[in-house]
Amino acid sequence: MTDYLSGFLDYMRYGKGASENTLVGYENDIRQFVEYLKGPGEPVERRRAEPDLLKADNLDVRGFLAHLVKLGMKKSSAQRKAAAIRSLYRYLFREGLVEKNPAKLVATPKKEKSQPSVLSVDDAFMLVEAPACDKLEGMRDRAILEVFYSAGIRISELAGLDREQVDLLQGLAKVTGKGNKERFVPLGRKAVEAVSEYIAAADASGRKSPAPCPLFLNNRGQRLSVRSIRRVVMKYVREKCIHGNVSPHTLRHTFATHLLGAGADLRAIQEMLGHASLSTTQKYTHLDMERLMEVYDKSHPRAKG
Repeated sequence: MTDYLSGFLDYMRYGKGASENTLVGYENDIRQFVEYLKGPGEPVERRRAEPDLLKADNLDVRGFLAHLVKLGMKKSSAQRKAAAIRSLYRYLFREGLVEKNPAKLVATPKKEKSQPSVLSVDDAFMLVEAPACDKLEGMRDRAILEVFYSAGIRISELAGLDREQVDLLQGLAKVTGKGNKERFVPLGRKAVEAVSEYIAAADASGRKSPAPCPLFLNNRGQRLSVRSIRRVVMKYVREKCIHGNVSPHTLRHTFATHLLGAGADLRAIQEMLGHASLSTTQKYTHLDMERLMEVYDKSHPRAKG
């Protein structure tokens, strides 16, 4: 199994340009599938020591997904694991190691429809203005929040930003998204100001590493990790008592929804978010319509009664 898995992960890394986070997820999902094939709930002596992935069939895959749902796993998580297994067997079929993909025709649990959480304009402003800029850490945190809200980028994209990728004169940043695809995103005036002030303060303090220099650094002068950036965001969410299911990704949803509400073109928003399909971006249309209907219901004379 180890040889199949390492070969598959190398193919996804170098052939498909999958991110490290995606690879870690795929590896965990497949190992969980292997554990299931050993016989969940069976006594140790009756479990298969090392099941052969090449001999698994569609009943094994279907049983695994049903087992996950029975355990109370979210359908979205079960869907992701099904996608990992499907990709693995697509690779094994491509390599001539299996005659067919046992996961190809297995129906996956339908994902629950949910709308992303979005901050109001007042809450978004309150959050990005929360850090005190009298110290370097506060200036860095302010710049992080401003870039999140200004550019709508993913947390992994923000963590991967180098100084060389940010053009403060033009107000642009070049980010690397899913599948190692690069795109340019605009930075608003407030974000440019916050990043400029942070860079100047970081240079004055001597906290700068050789090129390529990460844009956001920790107190040891190293690139700020995704986990650390998440902690930064949640620190100010708690400090400002912002309620709801708020996360760093909420600022991405908020960016798109506020742009759409201000009349921005859906195609332009798709490009800025780095969505491969317009249908992914269209969920924000529904969100904006909800907001418009709420305003209508509260304000229009014909809506009352």
